[in-house]
Amino acid sequence: MSNFKIRTPVSVALASALLITGLLAATYFLLIYILEKEFEWLWLFLLLILGFAISFGIVYYFIERFLYHKVKIIYKTIHMLKTQGDGKPRIMMSNDVLSEVNNRVADWADEKIREVKELRNADNYRREFIGNLAHELKTPVFNIQGYIDTLLDTELNNPELNRKFLTRAADSCDRLADLIQDLDQINNFESGNIPLDLKRIDVVDLARHAIDQLEAQSKLKNITLRLRNNNEKPIFVEADAKRIMQVFVNLLSNSVSYGVDGGETRIRFYDMGDNILIEIADNGIGIALEHLPRIFERFYRVDKSRSRNEGGSGLGLAICKHIIDSHNQSISVRSTEGVGSTFSFTLKKAK
Repeated sequence: MSNFKIRTPVSVALASALLITGLLAATYFLLIYILEKEFEWLWLFLLLILGFAISFGIVYYFIERFLYHKVKIIYKTIHMLKTQGDGKPRIMMSNDVLSEVNNRVADWADEKIREVKELRNADNYRREFIGNLAHELKTPVFNIQGYIDTLLDTELNNPELNRKFLTRAADSCDRLADLIQDLDQINNFESGNIPLDLKRIDVVDLARHAIDQLEAQSKLKNITLRLRNNNEKPIFVEADAKRIMQVFVNLLSNSVSYGVDGGETRIRFYDMGDNILIEIADNGIGIALEHLPRIFERFYRVDKSRSRNEGGSGLGLAICKHIIDSHNQSISVRSTEGVGSTFSFTLKKAK
């Protein structure tokens, strides 16, 4: 906003009085010259003093009586609108109401500009989300449609071909169902409709079960999943075992999908006082710096073509964030492209 500041009534009246006094002096000199009278310094001095005092008083009176009074009403209206319903105490107005109004309007304008920017960002996010959702739905729906149309256009007396196409259509149906289920789960988390079953659980044992669950997938990609220390002692946290298991599976599956041949993913645990920090670190392809701020957004993909070929709904990381947020904990990521990524989240220690 501009640094322009409205002058107070005193300064405005003073400036006006000086201007009028200057005009009176110029008029006096002009009359002396025209009438060819003798110049009198005393008369000039008295004229300037009297003119300054009268003009200052008149200008100040009219500013204070009319303009300043109206501005006070405007100020009170702005202040009332800004504080209406917020329950905050009223701030006493200073004597410099014009400057106060200027500052208030400037702050209000800045606030509205921020709101407009937030609305624009929200609108851009909405358009991007709808576009991504349409693309995710389009792929399995078109696959199902294509397989069914092919079966209808061919003779149905070929059991092998029928089973092949129906199996592919069923796979696309499963992908579509997973997508809808993930969307519904995120919506339930955001609306608070999924209660947590908080219990005292061994998070190390939970991590071992997640590794066992992804053993087949990791072997296909030739990627090793393991705890930092195979003899890791039990660590007890207060959490929903089913939801945290989902976080482990999503993060490990993500690590395998974007890992490199012969790569490794380790799960590490750190004591952070009241919390336990869990890290899932890999030496995969990594994530470019510009993608990190948006990595937990719904449907956000770093490599869109490869991500969709890998399958999945594109909602795994968003679900992880909602689960950890619902535990009143935090999740983050740090990554270097070509080096690897580390996803970290915290859980509260069990008493």
